[in-house]
Amino acid sequence: MTIADRWLLPDGVDEVLPERAQVVEHLRRQLLDLYNSWGYDLVIPPMVEFTDSLLSGSGSDLDLMTFRITDQLSGRMMGIRADITPQTARMDAHSLRREGPSRLCYAGTVLHTRPRGPLESRTPISIGVELFGEATVAADIEVIELLLQSISSAGVENVHLDLGHVDIFRGLLADAGLSADSEAQLFDLVQRKAARELAQWIESNISDPQLAGWLNVLPSLAGSVEVLAAARDKLAGAPAAVLAAVAQLEEIVTAIAQRNVTVYLDLGELPGYHYHTGVVFAAYVQGYGKALGNGGRYDHVGDAFGRPRPATGFACNLKSLVSQSAHNEVAKLGIFVAHSSNPAVAEQMTQQITELRSQGERVVQGFADQLVDYSELNCDRALVEQDGSWVIQKLS
Repeated sequence: MTIADRWLLPDGVDEVLPERAQVVEHLRRQLLDLYNSWGYDLVIPPMVEFTDSLLSGSGSDLDLMTFRITDQLSGRMMGIRADITPQTARMDAHSLRREGPSRLCYAGTVLHTRPRGPLESRTPISIGVELFGEATVAADIEVIELLLQSISSAGVENVHLDLGHVDIFRGLLADAGLSADSEAQLFDLVQRKAARELAQWIESNISDPQLAGWLNVLPSLAGSVEVLAAARDKLAGAPAAVLAAVAQLEEIVTAIAQRNVTVYLDLGELPGYHYHTGVVFAAYVQGYGKALGNGGRYDHVGDAFGRPRPATGFACNLKSLVSQSAHNEVAKLGIFVAHSSNPAVAEQMTQQITELRSQGERVVQGFADQLVDYSELNCDRALVEQDGSWVIQKLS
């Protein structure tokens, strides 16, 4: 690598420069304060853990997204976290061991081996919440409402919330007796909404006419909240788990009806199917192809740590939220104070500077013989002595 190339970063690895970093950090603090006001306790998991713990119960997708390194002390394999949720599950199950519901929140950079989508960062700043120990739909409603509040706090409007439930597909197949390969084929067809291929596959592989009918209509159960009424009709007689899932979605839609959000339901779209165990959701805004935040229920992750606990939560990428925010205020400009070689004057200036900083002002002290560029220093005012008093003057 030549000297000229040494400034280059790896593909998908980005830096956040001062002006945007100020906005990102302000939003991070704002959201963590919001989560605290809802009763969520901040945790700071480590950047690396042994892979035996880091990847337990998280599925193959996270496994492929995780960088691995060898611990020089133990010789064991470690992973650089690609998701903070499994770490919070370990903390809930092992480090905290609370008996009742446990609310945790976090914020930190994660690292992905490859971007999740075109032009996405491999170093997102993940911020979110996890709620352990409560199996009712009330917990799912709480985290969905908190996701919507998070996006609103970031100044993002016209949000679209996608809702689904993995127990609908899973419940339909509970007694179908399909092999893992056959289930994977069916899953792929449903996700692609390949109606003709799906009908042909069902005709060849599903002997139960009632089950065949339910599976054939599943891709069509997508749209606005009226989809739920259609689901009750077209899935009539389905297993109890399926009907319970539809009822949960109805309860969630009713609970967030007062929110300024457009709800889209897709009962056949199953993100994280092998990881999630109930409701799944994601928030989008028109014109931005990536989810601003997503989550769902994942009740089995704690099994790997010897303490199964119901769990639900969500995560957002702070960088994505900032990119869509209407609150991208320019950081407050500061006050420049020129260097003085006079000890008496310097002492007076120090007192003034201390007072200004205690009031929340940004104060930048100059150095001797410094070439001053106020725009680089982000200063629009100067502290100067005038007729024996110290005054703040606007810079032209």
